[in-house]
Amino acid sequence: MAEKVKARSEINPSDTWRLEDIFPTDEAWEKELSDMAPMAEKALSFRGKLGNSAADLLKFLKFDDEAGIRLGALYGYASMRSDQDTADPKYQDFSMRISSFYVGFAAAESFASPEIIAIPDEKMEKFYKDEPDLELYRIALDRVRKRKAHTLDENGEKILAQAQEVKMGASNTYSLFADADIKFPAVKDSDGNERELTNSSYISLVQSPDRVLRKNAFTALYNSYEQFKNTVASLYDSEVKGRIFNARTRNYPSILEAALSVNEVPVSVYKNLIDTVHKNMGFMHKYVKLRKKIMGLDKLHYYDLYTSLVPDAEKKITFSEAKETVLKALSVMGTDYTDMLKEGFENRWIDVYENIGKRSGAYSSGQRPHPYVLLNHSDDLESMFTLAHEMGHALHSYLSLKNQPTVYSDYVIFVAEVASTCNEALLMQYLLKNTTDKTERAYLINYFLEQFRTTLYRQTMFAEFEMLTGEMAERGESLTADSMCELYAKLNRDYYGDGIENDREISFEWERIPHFYYDFYVFQYATGFSAAIALSQKILSEGEPAVKAYKKFLSSGSVTDPISLLKIAGVDMNSPEPIEKALGLFGELIDELDGMVG
Repeated sequence: MAEKVKARSEINPSDTWRLEDIFPTDEAWEKELSDMAPMAEKALSFRGKLGNSAADLLKFLKFDDEAGIRLGALYGYASMRSDQDTADPKYQDFSMRISSFYVGFAAAESFASPEIIAIPDEKMEKFYKDEPDLELYRIALDRVRKRKAHTLDENGEKILAQAQEVKMGASNTYSLFADADIKFPAVKDSDGNERELTNSSYISLVQSPDRVLRKNAFTALYNSYEQFKNTVASLYDSEVKGRIFNARTRNYPSILEAALSVNEVPVSVYKNLIDTVHKNMGFMHKYVKLRKKIMGLDKLHYYDLYTSLVPDAEKKITFSEAKETVLKALSVMGTDYTDMLKEGFENRWIDVYENIGKRSGAYSSGQRPHPYVLLNHSDDLESMFTLAHEMGHALHSYLSLKNQPTVYSDYVIFVAEVASTCNEALLMQYLLKNTTDKTERAYLINYFLEQFRTTLYRQTMFAEFEMLTGEMAERGESLTADSMCELYAKLNRDYYGDGIENDREISFEWERIPHFYYDFYVFQYATGFSAAIALSQKILSEGEPAVKAYKKFLSSGSVTDPISLLKIAGVDMNSPEPIEKALGLFGELIDELDGMVG
């Protein structure tokens, strides 16, 4: 029998994150929230004054920096406490209260953008001369002023800020549904033993060499989601309608442009990704057919995609072993980088294991005094890569917070996946370099191929689904469960080709993708993966100059637009070249694996 998932109280404290570094007690959090109560009123005291003088504008910007730091701490603590046990009503309450406060504060500050935009150019230049300290904020102020066509008057901005709490309802409800409420039946393996099925354990079950277990897990999971297809469709439809409301109110031609413009990413980058992947779909179809051949199957099903093609090389990797290997693999980044990793490993930045009610998946949260990482570690190769991935995020946050002033300390999501995936690529190259065993090499190549499949192709498929459903809604079409299941099934046929069976269950997979509530986030996994492959190769081939440039990128926060930031590191995402090169490597690895085990 598999080990049952533990309650939170049964987890060793040394394997949990130390949120006391943010607030020593819940009471301290409550006191800070209470102390923050006057901040909204204080924000309103600046209303009508931002264009009066450089001194007034500078005072407001410093106030906003301070408020942002304090709100970030309150929000981070509450959300992470809630995520460690999503069924805990105390922290659900914390999370909802700070969310409401945050929305109220944003509404109180809604006058700021219109007032900043209204300052004439000549007057703004005079402000910079009058208050030299204001120069620090020039880039941030320019970003606000460039959004003039999409910024409403004070009343309009206040209404939009207040509406955010309503807009967040679909995402919040979906999170509670997926992480706390939906339950799955136990599933049996080929020996008749029952295995616990959760959102977190699902991937490990479909990675099993036991095909009966894989099929039972796949069927049970998606049959469970099918029962709620109309509910989830309604939630997603509400999410998209909220985006349409925002985009149209702010005079954007589409929800896609509205989402990307916030981070200064051209729509052409998003569509270039999809177009480039479509032009190279043959590699994916070839890989699917190779998988079918190696597995010796008459029919390949979706539950056969995740299991290793080289199962004899699978081995248990404890969390301690994973940390040691990640440190060795990333030593190419220099001792200053690995010292930061050790600090995170040794000082409880990480919440390691699954517990009942814990949020599924993994993430990093950039906080002060240091970032935090949520894992659901399973003592396997994938978990080791997840550790490397999330610590890439964490050190990106750590370096940006350390090296940039508050106003530029947070990087935008377009570059967020580069540091994490670069860590993974460096880890893979280390493992391949340090194995002399043919079977282990084949296993690692297969794992690398799966990273291409799941990160570059699959995330692009998610991005296309999100784009197409958005376009459907913008045309006035209803996002019903049936229409989305039909679209999702078609996309799977396009991406995976005719080498795999059209399992009906896969059409419900869209229901279990939380990133569909993140407003066009997923495409950045694929672009980030492509950029990371290029950067990891530069680091390994060029050494110190490339490492230095890359660390400058990691330390730059948001001092310029994300396309320019990546150019600092040495990659140009305006071009399809990084994507094409990554896909070309995918093709080469397919051929190598075919030659080794085919």
